[in-house]
Amino acid sequence: MPLQIARSVLATSGLFPDFGRFHQWLTDQKRHASMEVRVVPLDELAGWHTHPVTGNIAHESGRFYSVEGLDVRIEQTFAGSWQQPILNQPEVGILGILVKEFDGVLHFLMQAKVEPGNHNGLQLSPTVQATRSNFTRVHRGARVPYLDYFRDTSRHQVLADVRQSEQGSWFHRKRNRNMVVRVEEDIELRDGFCWLTLGQLHRLLAADDLVNMDARTVLSCLPFAATGLSGVYGSTVASPFTSCLVRSCELEAAEPHTMNALLGWITEVRSGLDSHAERIPLRDVEGWRRADGRIARPDGAFFTVVGVQVSAVGREVRTWSQPMIQPCDEGVCAFLVKKADGVLQVLVQAKAEPGFVDVVELAPTVQCTPSNHDALPGGERPPYLTEVLDARPEQIRFDAVHSEEGGRFFHARNRYLVVEVAEDFDAVRPGYRWVTLAQLSALLRHSHYLNVEARSLVACLHTLSVRPRPAFESAAED
Repeated sequence: MPLQIARSVLATSGLFPDFGRFHQWLTDQKRHASMEVRVVPLDELAGWHTHPVTGNIAHESGRFYSVEGLDVRIEQTFAGSWQQPILNQPEVGILGILVKEFDGVLHFLMQAKVEPGNHNGLQLSPTVQATRSNFTRVHRGARVPYLDYFRDTSRHQVLADVRQSEQGSWFHRKRNRNMVVRVEEDIELRDGFCWLTLGQLHRLLAADDLVNMDARTVLSCLPFAATGLSGVYGSTVASPFTSCLVRSCELEAAEPHTMNALLGWITEVRSGLDSHAERIPLRDVEGWRRADGRIARPDGAFFTVVGVQVSAVGREVRTWSQPMIQPCDEGVCAFLVKKADGVLQVLVQAKAEPGFVDVVELAPTVQCTPSNHDALPGGERPPYLTEVLDARPEQIRFDAVHSEEGGRFFHARNRYLVVEVAEDFDAVRPGYRWVTLAQLSALLRHSHYLNVEARSLVACLHTLSVRPRPAFESAAED
């Protein structure tokens, strides 16, 4: 299967023979899937209520999610201890992509979907992107298309099936089931869906705000690692960088640390870190206030809890209201990478976030909103942020701005970067390790090892397997 995946990476044409036809299809979808989103006071959200004692905001059905408070103490973090609002959504949703072979090439069924928090409206999402409340139809909306392929996989080949975390700074222990299911039978192609090769998806990932977060995390869980990948890619390996990247995906590649050592290090960090995160009433959260129809810090830092009123065309439900988290600024998520003995190595950090199930997950080398650090004591920059922001153009292997989960976060965007450093770069701090892509692929077969930002970056890294910096044909005609 990894070799078939590699061949799909090499295929830049498929059922869409060129990107011009894809862009025309996307333009047509925009005409039929519109959404009007208005920011409104939290007190005006239909179907949502504020508890008179706790101040928590919850849906009248008792489902979906709630806005609560969290009391946090994590040693070795910039703030040390703090309180904040957080989204509590205990149910596990399904993020699933169907895969089918056409003319000997694997294609992936993607959906053009509008989310209320998307910066630009329509984005490519997985075949199925649904919370449990959605697919059990608590909202009394239409059935979720293609859901049955993921709820009963007995007749199909499962390529990936793993529960993964969501944003640990904004969600309390939120997990979704990330699935990739291969089918052999004919499938009705519904309006708003299209088949794309991995090569086409990789080209689209180079564009800003086009492939959504849920699609990126599912794509990262594909079994990319294998023996003999260099033979499949062959002459398409156009540079020493791409050659090292492909070698990094091979199971026999030299590792900076063995997998046993890497797992032991993660366990040691989790076991030794003094971490406390306790849900508390939203009304008791210190340093935040509810005023003018929203919840925010007086200095405007970090994020704001806002309300939105939504009217949609092409969705299971046409109108609804909901609270959302709106970050204060654009973030930065970056991997530092280097070539070592012909293998690309990736620098990851063991990062604690208050909403994680198991204290720590592997994160990008840099994961922060730079302006937030202006509000912290000393205004210190996170490690390696200077190396990322001051990188020379020839060091930047990937650079795109991607939206985060548009169903819960309003205009949340991060700049995703892959920055190459010199082979002799050895300024590795405690809490960081060099790993190969094959090791990351192995960890992604299991829950709670890579956070959602790292998974997005893994998906972005795989776009570089064929060319050093993937170009994206202009969609100006849209």
